Amino acid sequence: MNTSGKIWRDKNGVCHVEGQDWREVFALMGYAHGKDRGMQLLLMRILGQGRASELLDSSDEMLEIDTFFRRMNWTGSVSAEIEKLTPDAKELSEAYCDGVNRAFSEKIPWECRLFGFTPEPWCIDDSILISRMIGYLTLAQSQGEMERLLIEFVQAGMDETRLNELFPGILGGLDMDLIKKIKLQQRLVSPTSLWNIAAPVAMASNNWAVSGKKTVSGKPILANDPHLEVNRLPNVWYEMALKTVDTYAIGGTMPGAPALLVGRNPQLAWSATYTFMDGTDSWIEQCKDGNYRREPDQWAPFAERKEIIKRKKKDPVTVTFYENRHGVLEGDPNQDGYYIATAWAPSFSGAVTFNSLVGMLDAGTVTEGMALLGRVETSWNFIMADKEGNIGYQMSGLMPKRRQGVSGFVPLPGWEGKNDWQGFEDPEDLPRCYNPDCGYLVTTNQNLNDFGAVDPINVGMGPYRSDRIGKLLSEDNEITRETMFRLHFDVYSIQAESFMKILAPLLPDTREATILKNWNFEYSADSKGACLFDRFYRALYREVFGEHGFGTDAVDYIDQHTGMFNDFYVNFDRILLSEQSSWFGGRTREDIYRQAAEKALKSPPRKWGDTRKVILKNIIFDGKLPKFFGFDRGPITIIGSLATPHQGQIFESAGRQTTFAPSFRMVTDLSTDEIYTNMAGGPSDRRFSKWYCSDLENWIAGRYKKIDASVDQEKLPFK
Repeated sequence: MNTSGKIWRDKNGVCHVEGQDWREVFALMGYAHGKDRGMQLLLMRILGQGRASELLDSSDEMLEIDTFFRRMNWTGSVSAEIEKLTPDAKELSEAYCDGVNRAFSEKIPWECRLFGFTPEPWCIDDSILISRMIGYLTLAQSQGEMERLLIEFVQAGMDETRLNELFPGILGGLDMDLIKKIKLQQRLVSPTSLWNIAAPVAMASNNWAVSGKKTVSGKPILANDPHLEVNRLPNVWYEMALKTVDTYAIGGTMPGAPALLVGRNPQLAWSATYTFMDGTDSWIEQCKDGNYRREPDQWAPFAERKEIIKRKKKDPVTVTFYENRHGVLEGDPNQDGYYIATAWAPSFSGAVTFNSLVGMLDAGTVTEGMALLGRVETSWNFIMADKEGNIGYQMSGLMPKRRQGVSGFVPLPGWEGKNDWQGFEDPEDLPRCYNPDCGYLVTTNQNLNDFGAVDPINVGMGPYRSDRIGKLLSEDNEITRETMFRLHFDVYSIQAESFMKILAPLLPDTREATILKNWNFEYSADSKGACLFDRFYRALYREVFGEHGFGTDAVDYIDQHTGMFNDFYVNFDRILLSEQSSWFGGRTREDIYRQAAEKALKSPPRKWGDTRKVILKNIIFDGKLPKFFGFDRGPITIIGSLATPHQGQIFESAGRQTTFAPSFRMVTDLSTDEIYTNMAGGPSDRRFSKWYCSDLENWIAGRYKKIDASVDQEKLPFK
């Protein structure tokens, strides 16, 4: 790789690169990713290719992980995607790959020697694989899990009244008798192992922007805090300042992807949260003798895809996947019966996404940004702001066109052609908004269908976080960066306030009840009220959905080992807050609340923070090394809860502790040329680098560092 560019660190260790043009800059971006996050890059690729059993660990758990990724087949149809890249996007992607390979030619991560493999060269195929992984894990996955839960509920004998109350307005096409015939191969309420090591587990995020009429500077201010798994090192994000002779772009990148995912250039800033667009559908396939039924009464063979999974020091395993136009079948069609085939709309994507993100480097206005980001194939809520004073919101994602009357949530008969996808919706019909009269925009993974001509969201997160942020923004017309910093750390729960209006009058005159009555609805580290309310909330789940619903064991498993209650709690809260419900089993809401409170208030509370301590574990060794080796850090305290602006979630997933909190915080005022950030980690994945975990104290304390594109600042060598 020949380049006249420069690479250095600022005083906080953030990588800055300078080049004559974007090609030189992207070559240095790849080099920086290869040097600072080489192991993260390689682990992501190994997982996405389904080769962890071959290169890392031949355990049965790893075989299950490989089987999952082989099923997804994200390495398929890559050559077709490369042909769709614009000349600029292809040139920059190739430059990025050259940079990664230059870094690996100088030195590969020592962990490669530990595992006994030499990495193959990085290529555009790998970056397309990474883009698909970023768009799916575990966000789009959770949508598919909720649809699977519907199948399990039907098969467990749940009546249609309760189903409609839990999933209002989205059960069009429901055939309960047919769903009962489906042979599920893997049920949710059983241990699974899909996420491990480098895969970035994601759950939620906040982003918002205010127009200049509400700020002290007179220009828009934009904020973002993606909620990802924080109990891992390195952090998923890698901050960079990218500069050419004419322009700059600063913000957050993810190793493996040649793009600035969130950040700004001189004229335009952009931020992202995930949206629960329903881009995952399942069809019921009637199978016989290896074939599937087609309309009206014909049979066709599945395409067979055989995958050989090599295993270290063990015999290889051959897995056969059966595919048709509806995706991959879950089951063996040679055994007669009804199975489901599932497809994710962006499974064969990448090129259009890269084309759009490359275009953002030089985009100058919100309208340009909306046009570009609306074409991103995976589903995100993008909020933008520009120096001209405009703010805007645009949802992205390939949203399937479905026949009228069905939402995509219910599995439909695959042999009826009318149930097939009929193309994808136009980005301009997806939810979007430009310069709202209120002067601000907020997305927190809530239902945003009202902003569009179509309804992409069937089940989403509750509006509590967006309501809280919106309330505070609406009341303030002198907003500054510091206002946004405080909002990032806000732990007030509108959800808890809603429940306490019902509960407070029912509480007895006891010490614990008095603490709960006097609680200020804040999930701060020293709060005892937060601990008591959390106990009550969980007891309420068990009373309603356990004792008289789908069983306490199932409720406990979903609560402790999946993110389903955390993702889609609004569906359950809607029932819990109702005056009457078929889920109450003939009891009154007040009686149920009293019973749950009695169980929750039996023992003295602890401080919320005492129950929220976690260790940040190295993605390779996962806590297996003694603490004094320094690969793991902490414990740290996770403040907040699932419904507070500062989200704080802790649960077990696939046998390991998972946490979701603001992994990376960013604020930028368009009156300047800088961003302010902190992150739970540091720039490097090298344990013995001073930058391994250099920003964690800032992240805990709420201190923000400044990143700007000026070259007349202290420059530290990049090493």
